[in-house]
Amino acid sequence: MKSKINLVFDQCKKEKRAALITYTVAGDNNKSNSLKILTAISRYADILELGFPHNTPVADGGQIQESSHRAIQNGIKLRDVFQIAKKFKKIKPDKPIILMGYFNLIFQMGENKFLKFCKESGVDGLIVVDLPWPENKEFAKKCKKKSINFIQLLSPTTSKHRMKKIIKDSHDMIYYISMLSTTGGKLKVSPKKILKSYNKIKKINPKKNLVIGFGITNKTIKSLKSVNGLVVGSLLCKTITNSLKMRQNPVTKLVKIVYNLKKKIL
Repeated sequence: MKSKINLVFDQCKKEKRAALITYTVAGDNNKSNSLKILTAISRYADILELGFPHNTPVADGGQIQESSHRAIQNGIKLRDVFQIAKKFKKIKPDKPIILMGYFNLIFQMGENKFLKFCKESGVDGLIVVDLPWPENKEFAKKCKKKSINFIQLLSPTTSKHRMKKIIKDSHDMIYYISMLSTTGGKLKVSPKKILKSYNKIKKINPKKNLVIGFGITNKTIKSLKSVNGLVVGSLLCKTITNSLKMRQNPVTKLVKIVYNLKKKIL
C-alpha cells in the first residue's frame, strides 16, 4: 500500500505541478494556535512539516530560531508536539505530516519510544537534520518497519557516488538543500543553477520524489515550480513573528501567504 506522502506526489504529478510543503514550529506561538495554523494552511499546503522546538539548532536560521524560542518559552515539550500532530490528523487524516528536528531529542526519549509516539500520532515522515547517511541506516530501518518515511537529505556538496547510495536507501521523499546556508538565507545560487543540479540528481532515479528546500520565497518559488516539491519555512515563521509584533492574528496572515504561494506553482 502506498504511503500518504507518495499518494500526494502522485496526485501532484497528475496535476502537473510541484507539491507545496510548509514548515512551522510546533507550539508557535502557542499550542492552540499551532494546531489552528496547521489546519488552516492545510487547505493549500500538500504536505506539512512540523518542527520540534530546539535550543541548539544546526541548520535553522534566525526566523525559525525565533519561532523555536517562542515555543520553548511557552513550555512546549516533545510530547506536546505529538499531541498537536495527533489532533491535526484527527481533523485531516489524509494530509501527510512530517516531523522535523534534531537527533538528541530522539536519543533522550529513546528511538523506540519516539517512533511509538510517532505511530500513535499518525506521523507520516521524519526529517532528522543531524543524522546523516550512513549513520541513519539503522534508525531509517526502524522507521520503515513502522511505515514512517525517513527523509534523506542531499546538499550541493554531496558527491555523486554518495548520492547514489543515499538515494538507494531513501524512502518516499528526498530533500535537496538548495544552497550552503542556514534556513531563511537569501538565495545565493540562481534558480537556473539549482534546477540544473536538481535534474542531475533526478536522473539517478527518476522515480524518487525529490523536493527542494532553503531559500524558497514568494520571489523564487515560481522559477522552481517544475520540480516534485518545494519547501517553504522561514517565510512562514517570519510571518508569525511580524503578525505578533503588530498584534494581528498569525493564522489569517499565514493562510493568505500559503494561498499566494500555491497560486504561483499552479
